Amino acid sequence: MKTIRLFTLMALLAAMAGCGSNIRSYDGPEVTSVLVKKEKRRMHLLHHGRVLKSYRIDLGFEPVGHKQFEGDGKTPVGNYIIDRRNPNSKFHRSLGISYPNGKDAAFARSSGKSPGGDIFIHGRPNNKRGARLSPDWTAGCIAVGNRQIEEIYSMVKIGTPIAIRP
Repeated sequence: MKTIRLFTLMALLAAMAGCGSNIRSYDGPEVTSVLVKKEKRRMHLLHHGRVLKSYRIDLGFEPVGHKQFEGDGKTPVGNYIIDRRNPNSKFHRSLGISYPNGKDAAFARSSGKSPGGDIFIHGRPNNKRGARLSPDWTAGCIAVGNRQIEEIYSMVKIGTPIAIRP
């Protein structure tokens, strides 16, 4: 009977450990901005202009130019804000980018189209573990590896400015 109780207690503790958040913590300098250079396929996390970390990135499947319409496969160009966090994203983890802004939405409306939305910095698709993805495979997002998004997710807070350059 004692063995069964001990086994049950150990199983319960193991299950509870699995329910806890495995989001990394970060205690370094604050990330005050994010800079994306699309042409170079690089993203930099900055502290008052000083690069803290740099990452290789993938972009939308039509990477050249600014996102204008839903479905165009382009990654936006401009100044935005990190406006949400999703620890349960279908792309491992994700940080939302405030696209479309007012100018983006007005341009799309004037063309009779939707600007699209749901632009994120994210990891790999959860349903394609280990799958090889071609470069620039997203629908307009900025993608990094899962280890990288875990680090980025721990460092970048809601409200952080992000500048996306050509």
